Amino acid sequence: MKKNRIIFWIATVFIVIWEGIMPLGTLLFAPQYINAGTKPLGYPDYFAYALIICKVLGVIAIAIPQVPAKLKEWAYAGLTFSLLFAFISHACVDKNITYMLLPLIVLAILMLSYVYRSKLAGVNPASHQNEYTGASALS
Repeated sequence: MKKNRIIFWIATVFIVIWEGIMPLGTLLFAPQYINAGTKPLGYPDYFAYALIICKVLGVIAIAIPQVPAKLKEWAYAGLTFSLLFAFISHACVDKNITYMLLPLIVLAILMLSYVYRSKLAGVNPASHQNEYTGASALS
């Protein structure tokens, strides 16, 4: 159990730093670089601000233990979509393999956090029960 907790927190702290603190730091201390990653991909300037806000809210939700489990699920899903779309954007626009792989590496770490969060909670992520019907989400 202790090993699971250590793996979860290492992965989660990495995600908090990468997806939360670094973008927030850019917003606060180097705002001229806010859209440095989104503008070359063709996104409008306001998209970078929305992305930062959503990322920060997402990492807050996954890092604070008192946040309800359903909200954590949404936060993990949102961060997953963000990383998948970053990969797709780079694959379609600049085709730079480094830019394409980085979101996938961060996504793998995010999934590690998610899987070990489920292990700590004693929940099998593949067999969540539908809270309304009691039926498996996979059926």
